[in-house]
Amino acid sequence: MGGVGTAVALESADVALMADDLQRLPFAIGLSRASRAVIQQNFGISLGVIALLVLATVTGSAGIGFAVLVHEGSTLIVIGNALRLLGFRVSAPRPIEGRSG
Repeated sequence: MGGVGTAVALESADVALMADDLQRLPFAIGLSRASRAVIQQNFGISLGVIALLVLATVTGSAGIGFAVLVHEGSTLIVIGNALRLLGFRVSAPRPIEGRSG
């Protein structure tokens, strides 16, 4: 696109490939889908643990010290779940969902 057009394209694009290798595009799409799934899982785990701990603490079933330990343990679970993305490999290609036409 030239010198000036490149800067404009980078600023306005949702995704920019920094190399001329389009064979990496399936990897980028697959990784973004896997990342979204892991983010949703981690969000659900975090909210679930916090809700249970608030309920247990308010009802007196668990002390605040135990609740803090369980919360920190759930943080390690969330981190471990996210680290699974480091081993991401591209599987069979899937059609791109979204815009049509």
